[in-house]
Amino acid sequence: MSETGITLAPTQVDPMLDGDHERMSHIVLEGFKPEKGDYISAGPSVVEGMVNGTAVKALCGKIWVPGRNPKRYPLCPTCKDIAEARGWKVPAG
Repeated sequence: MSETGITLAPTQVDPMLDGDHERMSHIVLEGFKPEKGDYISAGPSVVEGMVNGTAVKALCGKIWVPGRNPKRYPLCPTCKDIAEARGWKVPAG
């Protein structure tokens, strides 16, 4: 996880879901640290999802249990657009 709590996470391919969206890496906001205060969790981390089989939610709204190497897939353009619109640094994917 990066300092901002943004992590790239791979998707598992499920033939019942929406095609190419399944073959992309997605950005998961795991939490954030406000200017004043402690870190606030926004949901399960990608590591937790991989270890415990817990579903995570991407910026684009996709919910899945991560389990593959995200570097093998292109970055979801919707996740990227959302992150950039919020002024976040987008991880190289």
